[in-house]
Amino acid sequence: MNKDKKKTKVQCPKCNHEFEVGRSGEELKTGLYWEGKRTDVERISLPFQTIETINESRATREELKKMPLARGMGMDKAEETGWKNKLIWGDNKYVMSSLLDEFAGKIDLIYIDPPFATGADFSVNIEVGNLEWTKEASVIEEKAYRDTWGKGLDSYLQMMYERLVLMRNLLSEEGSIYVHMDQKVGHYLKIVLDMDELFGKKNFRNEIVWHYDIGARGKNEFGTKHDNIFRYTKTDNWIFNTEDILVPFDSKMTEWRYTVGGQKGKDMPKGKVPSDVWDIKLNAMSYEHLGYPTQKPEALLERIIKASSNKDSIIADFFCGSGTTLAVSEKLHRHWIGCDLSRFAIHTTRKRLLEIDGCRPFEVLNLGKYERQYWQGITFGDRKRKDTKKTISEYLQFIVKLYQAEPITGFRYLHGKKGRKMVSVGSVDAPVTLREIQKALEECKSAGQKELDVLGWEWEMGLHDVVEEESKTRGINLHLKTIPREVMDTRAVDSGDIQFFELAYLDAKVSKNKYDEFVVELKDFVIQNTDLIPEEVRKKIKKWSDYIDYWAVDWEYKDDTFHNQWQSYRTRKARTLQLKSDGHKYEKKGNYAIMIKVIDIFGNDTTRIVEVTL
Repeated sequence: MNKDKKKTKVQCPKCNHEFEVGRSGEELKTGLYWEGKRTDVERISLPFQTIETINESRATREELKKMPLARGMGMDKAEETGWKNKLIWGDNKYVMSSLLDEFAGKIDLIYIDPPFATGADFSVNIEVGNLEWTKEASVIEEKAYRDTWGKGLDSYLQMMYERLVLMRNLLSEEGSIYVHMDQKVGHYLKIVLDMDELFGKKNFRNEIVWHYDIGARGKNEFGTKHDNIFRYTKTDNWIFNTEDILVPFDSKMTEWRYTVGGQKGKDMPKGKVPSDVWDIKLNAMSYEHLGYPTQKPEALLERIIKASSNKDSIIADFFCGSGTTLAVSEKLHRHWIGCDLSRFAIHTTRKRLLEIDGCRPFEVLNLGKYERQYWQGITFGDRKRKDTKKTISEYLQFIVKLYQAEPITGFRYLHGKKGRKMVSVGSVDAPVTLREIQKALEECKSAGQKELDVLGWEWEMGLHDVVEEESKTRGINLHLKTIPREVMDTRAVDSGDIQFFELAYLDAKVSKNKYDEFVVELKDFVIQNTDLIPEEVRKKIKKWSDYIDYWAVDWEYKDDTFHNQWQSYRTRKARTLQLKSDGHKYEKKGNYAIMIKVIDIFGNDTTRIVEVTL
C-alpha cells in the first residue's frame, strides 16, 4: 500500500478550514472546506411570467407573436424575431436554474458584484416626495440575508458556490466571468473558483485590482481604496477584444517607435492594453448615482463588456442592483439578462434603462411561484421532498392560523373566523377572482355575518371598483389582503414576522381633451403599508402622490401582459411627477380597456382597468 494514499486532514490555524494531505505531507486534493459544504446543486426549473413589456409598440408586438423566437444570433436578426432583453425579479439561484433549459452554454459574459459584507446589504436611500430616508430590507431580503450570513462565512461560501456552479453552466465555450469582491472574503472565493469542479486554476486569467480615489482609513492604518475582480474563462478559447479597450500612451511615449514583424514602424499604435490595475475614479460617476451605496461606475463595466463580449453576445448580471451592467450593455448594444431579489432594485433599474436614449424593448419578468408549489405536490428535480403531499385542507388551515384566525368548516368559500370577521383564503394556484369573492360574500351574508377578509396570493385585475359595490349591496364590510411570500420561510413564521396588508387603492379618471384624445389623470392613491415608513417621515408627507414613484398606461390592454405605452416617473434629479398623461387617439372605433399601473416608493405595483367606448 502506498503510504501517501492515506489521507490526513490538516486544519489551518488562522481560518479553521481543512485540506487533505498524504502521509508525507503532499497535498492530495486542493480545495476549500466549510461546515455543511454541499457540492450537489438543486436545479429547479420554474416558469417565467412576463409582468410588463417596455418600449415596444402594440403593432410590433402583435406581429412578433406570429414569429418563432430565436436565440444566440446577431442583434439585428434577434430583434426581428422577437428577442427582448430581460429584467427578472426573483432569487437568482432559481432564476439561473430556470434559465438553463434555454440559455445553457449561450451567455458570453457574466459579471457579478455579490454582497461581500455582513452589513445591511439590502438597505438603500430612497426619496418620498422631497424627503430622503434609508429603506431597510424587506422581509424577503432579510431572509436572503439570513441564508447568506446565518452561519457566517460557511453559509456565505455555500450560497456563492451553488450560484457559481449554475453560472458556469450558463457560460458559453467562449465565455468569461468577472467576480467582483473586496478584501474581506475575496481570497476565500478565489479558492472556490480555482476548484476544478467550478473553473479550475487553468482557466484563471486575471486578478484585476480596481483602484478608486475614495476609501476608508482607520487610525494607524493604510487607506482601503481598491476592490478585486477575479476573471475566469470557461475554456482556453475566449472572447477578448484588444482593440476595443486600448488606453492612451503616457505623454513621454509620443515619440516612441515600435517594431512589427521585425521592421521598424513610424505610425503610432492607437494605444496600449490596460494592465490588471485599473484606476477608475468613483467620483466620476456622480452623475450616475442612484442611491445604492455599492453602485459601480459605468466606466468600469464598459471596459469589461467591451473586452469580453461581442455585439451579438448575451451579457448577464445576477446581482444587478441598480442596473449598471444592464445600462452599459444597452448603451453598447448587447443582449442582456439581469435579475435581483429586491423589488426596489428592479424598479430602479427599469427607470434607469428608460433614461437611455433609444433604449430597445425589454421585459420585466417574475419568477414562477415556487413558494406556492410547496402546496401543489410538485417535486423538485429528482429529489422528492418529504412534505410534498400537503393537502388543500392543510394549506387552508395553515394560512388561517397565520392570520391568527380559527379554522371553521361547513362552508365552501369561508375557511376561518377572526373575532367578528369571516376569513376566505384564495386559491393556491390562481388569482382570486370576482366570482370567488361574490360567493364568499353570499356565504357570509347567509351566515348572518357583516365582515369579511379575503386573503389571496394574487388578484384578478380591476377588482376594487366592482367588489366595493358588491359588498355594499350585501351590507358587508369587505377587506382584501395579500398573503405575503414570507409564509414559506419557517423562520419568519416562527418569529412572528408575517403580516397581511390590504391592497393599495388607486383612483383614476379617463376623459377627453380638446384634441379628442383620451387622457388619464390620477386622482388618489393609498399605499399598501405606511408602517414601513419612519414616523418622522410620514408626518412630513403632505400629498398622496408623494407615495407614487412611477406610473404607466397601456391604452389597449387585452388580458395579456401589461404593455407600457406611456409613463411618468421620478428621478433623483427630477422629483416632479406628472399626474395627467399625454393624450392618446384610437385609430378605430370600438371598446377598449385602459390599464393603469402605479408603482409605489417600495417598488410594489397596483393596477386599475378603465373601459372606454368610441
